[in-house]
Amino acid sequence: MEKEIINKVAQSDLVAVNLEDFYLKGERVLFDLKGWLFEELILKEKDFRERVKNHDWSQYQNKFVAITCTADAIVPTWAFMLVASALNPFTHKIVFGDLKKLEEEIFSEQIQKLNVENYRGAKVIIRGCSHIEVPVSAYVELMTRLRPVAKSIMYGDACSTVPLFKSKDSA
Repeated sequence: MEKEIINKVAQSDLVAVNLEDFYLKGERVLFDLKGWLFEELILKEKDFRERVKNHDWSQYQNKFVAITCTADAIVPTWAFMLVASALNPFTHKIVFGDLKKLEEEIFSEQIQKLNVENYRGAKVIIRGCSHIEVPVSAYVELMTRLRPVAKSIMYGDACSTVPLFKSKDSA
């Protein structure tokens, strides 16, 4: 007689959170002002404004855009603001910085939307393995959002977790 295999993980009261589920689909684009500078060093206001005016901003439709300048040049703040203003009607999101910063901010916005009350008193596992690259900052932010309400928080997968937090009330 064969013994029935019981999935104890499925029967447990553990709540898994997979940050991969917070990933928003869409193309990420780096908009570098370097090519819009005279000799990649100097911003000439009149020329810059003309480029902004004549650029086809519709190519950024529904994209996530990071605005930066990779040249070693002094670029006035208003130049980044002007580009952001032109991009705004077309994009999902605009940040100042690189693609890493963009991804961090996208994840942060999604984590801020999380209703933490759904995790009150829960034993939470923050899943560690994912098929997409999740910024470390997202794990840190999720931890700080869940810690005040969760009974315990672990990292990894149900078969192999690292304990991170246990409420004193659950001792």
